[in-house]
Amino acid sequence: MSVMKSLGASAVVNVPAAVTTSHLHHSTHSLPFLSLPHHLPKLNTTTNGISWRTTTSVRTAVAAVNSSDAVEQETEGNKKYHFVVANAKFMLDEEEHFQEQLFERARLFKERNMEQDFWLVIEPKFLDKFPNVTKRLKRPAVALVSTNGTWIKFMKLRLDRVLLESFEGASVEEALASNPVDLKFEKPDKWVAPYPKYEYGWWESFLPPATQTQQV
Repeated sequence: MSVMKSLGASAVVNVPAAVTTSHLHHSTHSLPFLSLPHHLPKLNTTTNGISWRTTTSVRTAVAAVNSSDAVEQETEGNKKYHFVVANAKFMLDEEEHFQEQLFERARLFKERNMEQDFWLVIEPKFLDKFPNVTKRLKRPAVALVSTNGTWIKFMKLRLDRVLLESFEGASVEEALASNPVDLKFEKPDKWVAPYPKYEYGWWESFLPPATQTQQV
């Protein structure tokens, strides 16, 4: 009681600099009103805190993700292309909202001054590398191709009835090369959907530049 009166509620206790954290914990057992809160973390005497290891781990993880992205994008000068593919009628004439999704993404890229990294390729030549894919396809086929693998995986989930694959190409022209084909879609006798039917040729603005030049 005499100790409490002499110290008071605002008492200041001077702890010698040489006293370690363990000594301080030991000393507070004899003075309960000086006990440290149990939820406070113990100090790491080698780092003046507990943040060094956490910060290092986070930075290492971020660096690893960035490094893996760089390796995935380029291997010995080649760039990686990801694609989903299905028959042309499904991709260009039947699939609901596909047109809107591509136009919306194109608008976003334009607003942010980003270079387009996705294309529609009609009868792509790279399909010759994927016999397990082509045997499951009705022809002619159309592929949505991009260097953004995450977005292509997202589009796979949205479109559902498409096949997903990837390949490497030395140039955009080589990767997006296509075989000439004349697309013809029969018009339905009666259109009952609440939205208008796709206009033929809406996809032309998404074709690779070389293909657009040939068509002009």
